[in-house]
Amino acid sequence: MYQALLTRRYLTRRIMPLLSALAVCLSTAMVLTTWSVMGGFLQVLLDSGKTFVGDVKIHVPNRGMTMYDELIETLEADPMVDRATPVVETFGVLSLAGDVTKPIQVLGIEPESYDAVTGYYQTLYWRPIEKTSPKDPDRRDPRLHPPRPENEELAKRLGLTWAQILENGKRLERVDPSTGDRVPAMVPGIEVSGHVNERQAGGWYLPIAQADEPEDIFDWFLLAGPDRRAKITMRVLPLSDSGHMVEMASRILPVANEFRTGNYEFDNKLAIVPLALLQEMMHMDEAERVIGGGMRLEIDPATGEERLVPARTVVEPARVNSVLVSAAPGVSANELQARVAEIYIEFSAEHALPGANVQTWEQINAGFIGAVKKEIALVLVLFTFISITAVFLVLSIFWSMVNEKTRDIGILRSLGASRAGIAWLWLRYGLVIGVVGSILGGLLSYAIVRNINPIHEWLGSVLGIVVWDPKVYYFSEIPNRMDPGTMGIVLLGGVFASALGALVPSLRAAFMDPVRALRYE
Repeated sequence: MYQALLTRRYLTRRIMPLLSALAVCLSTAMVLTTWSVMGGFLQVLLDSGKTFVGDVKIHVPNRGMTMYDELIETLEADPMVDRATPVVETFGVLSLAGDVTKPIQVLGIEPESYDAVTGYYQTLYWRPIEKTSPKDPDRRDPRLHPPRPENEELAKRLGLTWAQILENGKRLERVDPSTGDRVPAMVPGIEVSGHVNERQAGGWYLPIAQADEPEDIFDWFLLAGPDRRAKITMRVLPLSDSGHMVEMASRILPVANEFRTGNYEFDNKLAIVPLALLQEMMHMDEAERVIGGGMRLEIDPATGEERLVPARTVVEPARVNSVLVSAAPGVSANELQARVAEIYIEFSAEHALPGANVQTWEQINAGFIGAVKKEIALVLVLFTFISITAVFLVLSIFWSMVNEKTRDIGILRSLGASRAGIAWLWLRYGLVIGVVGSILGGLLSYAIVRNINPIHEWLGSVLGIVVWDPKVYYFSEIPNRMDPGTMGIVLLGGVFASALGALVPSLRAAFMDPVRALRYE
């Protein structure tokens, strides 16, 4: 009974215990905020890899693999595999409007199967939306506005209604207004055209050369149409069987849409085109090719004239250099990787295909992800050592409080309180301070983490402080996830630290001589 009474009295009528609780609160909030942000960064990094890679990637360097359709059928027949899709990937150079040249990674895909593996359709940024963001009270986001009535027909002809733009991105095609034919088109990352699109504080994008009204999209938009300035010249370097570069291939393409993943590396350095187009440019399409040397005479069946033709030709099947695979529900990426590796070894041995690297996104980027994990561990260790100061602060405060309450301790001992009871009084006092401080620290950290992007935007706009640069940290926004398990560990750590700081003073109080304690002045 006396323990509860004295604990409540000491806690509510003294300023020193509140300082101890404040120290625990700040230490807990510091460690939890750091762990949540950096742990969230790692988790978002791992999740973002699946956006364009899926769960497992089969990659054959240089000239790639044939019979990929049969391989995909074999993979999808396995119960551990959900879907698979062929991909050609290479490095290229884009020539953008305004004499801007940019190195880029180019992916050639089949949109439907690629979306089934990666969720590609969900990354298409320019699409109709109905609800405005709370950060956009003036409704400046152009996606909220259909074309003006007087411009609607022109917008439809150019394929610039939001529904058309979304469909164009899904099909990787545009309608050429001059012919009415659908032509292959490109979907670059939204940061690729950073000189055209400007990210607003609310997180949405606004073309820099915007017209006076957001409805006049076809006057300034990057997607303005194949007959306007929205053309991008793409150059790639095909490789020979030995991996050497051959003659550069170039193609002028309209823009169908733009994608946004939130991963700056993807959004700034990646462009997507139709698979057949990139196969043709990389000389990986099905075609009759000359082998060996020498020529022979042949009669042209159309003209009856003699002509020289290559002595030996062969029809080469189409190739891809990657196949992306997604896991069936309940199958982890590592389990799928092991199974896909087995399937490919059997399939390649049967059909004489080259060896391949079969890896998950985490394995592909093991060096970078491992460095991030080590950095997180190092930072947490450093902040934990800093937080140990809370233990010594609690210890010093409790030590002084035990000295101040020496006569009270003597009275309690003379009235029959046991040594264990006195020790538990002060230890319990430390636990209460730890619980209060940890809960307050958890609430403070939760408020900071959940609102960390608005806080960062305020620091940038008012104080000019930019801590999170997406060019450095990969993502355009600071991760604001808080894991319940992480929170539980840190809060228990705060309680333990407070109890540890109170342990020595509680033992000192328990072993005081009651006679000397009563005579203490």
